[in-house]
Amino acid sequence: MVTGDTDNFRSHPCDVRKRHQNAYIHLCLYTYWVIKLTVDVFEAVAEPTRRHLISLLAERERTAGELVDSLPALTQPAVSRHLRILRETGLVEVRPDGQRRIYALKPDGLQRIDDWITPYRRFWRDHLDALRQHLENE
Repeated sequence: MVTGDTDNFRSHPCDVRKRHQNAYIHLCLYTYWVIKLTVDVFEAVAEPTRRHLISLLAERERTAGELVDSLPALTQPAVSRHLRILRETGLVEVRPDGQRRIYALKPDGLQRIDDWITPYRRFWRDHLDALRQHLENE
């Protein structure tokens, strides 16, 4: 049973809740933004047109006009919206070149996807290695 002045106990500097409250808040905010950015990247690449744009930009930098021409079924504003989403999620970057805008793939944007896939890649590698060993021993 606790006796005495509990208000002083609650405000004591050794109270773990007070000491770690800011760290906990920062951790929650950091985790929220990491998850949000990761979800945004996956939402961006979930759309087939954006995956096609990423594939084109993986080959080389391209102007906005070249990207529009490579997708004849879409209007220029539609392609621009897809490019904006890819820019906002950090998958592509754009730089002006006179009247043109040059788009390029950002490798660090794809790194977030690779970071997420890495544990699964290890899982399959380990299981395929075990299968190979099993088949070799038969």
